[in-house]
Amino acid sequence: MTYCLGIKVKEGLVALADTRITAGTNTTVKKKIFVNQKENHSLFIMTSGLRSVRDKAILYFQELLEEGAVYNKLYKAVSAFGEQVKRVATEDKAALESAGFKFNLNTIVGGQLRDDAEHKLFLLYSEGNWVELDESAPYIIIGNSGQGKAILNRVLHADSTMKQALKAGFLSFDSTRVSNNDVEFPIDVVLYKKDSFSLVDYRYEQKDLGEISEIWAQKLKSALDAIPEEWMELAFDKMPQIENQAG
Repeated sequence: MTYCLGIKVKEGLVALADTRITAGTNTTVKKKIFVNQKENHSLFIMTSGLRSVRDKAILYFQELLEEGAVYNKLYKAVSAFGEQVKRVATEDKAALESAGFKFNLNTIVGGQLRDDAEHKLFLLYSEGNWVELDESAPYIIIGNSGQGKAILNRVLHADSTMKQALKAGFLSFDSTRVSNNDVEFPIDVVLYKKDSFSLVDYRYEQKDLGEISEIWAQKLKSALDAIPEEWMELAFDKMPQIENQAG
């Protein structure tokens, strides 16, 4: 399983992906974020699904770029990558499904190209169709999303800063990590500030963020202890009283 998160705030984009690849009993570390950066062109791609489908679709898309394909708006690049996913489906879907594997690749694409008025974030499905993220839903998770949504839903909004978004994103990842053994460090982070046309790509190891995980755990415990308890008395008063029969 995978954990990939894309966040869009007014200030820019924050993307975070784990690096654990599980195949049977074997686990390896591989990058799940593809970054393409040049003048007036900044985009990243994160995927969740079959690694073979991901690698082939990314390779085909890279070839398009290397052969001179130019996209002036991000949605056009997203559509072009979607065509490569459909190409892989035509080539490999039947063989994969006959072997018991579901053809599966969900993708987050973010960035800003020359004629985009602002930074963009898209969710692309296995079928090659896509939706664009708007301000009413400031994030997308693909992969193992269950445990990581709660904090994002509570604290994220369009006016959050990029630093707030990264903090919330890491805590969302950490909540997922402690509940699932197939999501783990290292994590790769991509940052993009609106209109900068410059992506930052950075990797965090567990030793870099262990203290932050511990601070978060301690604050959760303190917050739980600080919640008033009077409201529980009506229920607890109904519990039967057991007399001490010792002696």
